[in-house]
Amino acid sequence: MFYVSVFFQYMSQYLKTKLQYRTDLFVEFFSDLMFQAVNLIFILVVFGHTQVLNGWTRDEIIFIYGFFLVPFAVFGAFFNIWDFNERYIVRGEMDRVLTRPVHSLFQIILERMELESLLGAITGIIIMIYAGSRLDLVFHWYDIFIFILFVLGGTLVYAGIFISLATISFWSDARSSIMPMMYNIGNYGRYPIDIYNRVIRYILTWILPFAFVGVYPSAYFLGKKEWYGYAFLTPVMGLIFFMIAVFLWNAGVKRYRGAGN
Repeated sequence: MFYVSVFFQYMSQYLKTKLQYRTDLFVEFFSDLMFQAVNLIFILVVFGHTQVLNGWTRDEIIFIYGFFLVPFAVFGAFFNIWDFNERYIVRGEMDRVLTRPVHSLFQIILERMELESLLGAITGIIIMIYAGSRLDLVFHWYDIFIFILFVLGGTLVYAGIFISLATISFWSDARSSIMPMMYNIGNYGRYPIDIYNRVIRYILTWILPFAFVGVYPSAYFLGKKEWYGYAFLTPVMGLIFFMIAVFLWNAGVKRYRGAGN
């Protein structure tokens, strides 16, 4: 309950700060909307030359893209740690974090919170509704709970991967980072996994499981029964990778010796 209370206090203060600059908040939302529109246009351009991509129709791929945006938005809102190396290790702010009686990872998640990123989830849901209506998809009352479960699983997959990458900084404080490259690799989860070769499919499923953020959970709602097993593995993979990340984080914190010469 203590952590829950701290979380909502941080959230309250963050919202008060953001609401002081409503125009900036609108600009950020509009910029994100334009960025997602460009990605959507790319899909439409591809299907302007072909009707089916390895058995997947245009609307199915648009649905996958829309679903992907939802866990990605939640991840962006609460796990914005792309600059962890530069800010907390190189600049020494990790020393400040470790003086407080709250888990260091929890503190950094709160400090780097960007709740406006959640607006991207609205874009994703709108895209899903559009594609679902064109596909005449039928949903049941329990699908909303499965949807939430899959979104949480996909979010934890993303968080687990990027927190694990951030922990490398505890062993190497070099300014270079592989975060940008990994963000680009994560985009592969927006598209059907079987359009890639076998090696890439294996990597995106078991090593860097970005496929569990988009295509696998989407397959359940699209009625792709051959992918149901992978779809329901989504929350399991999320928990596994997030637990690995927390373990690596705790090990890294124990090794951390502080800033200085």
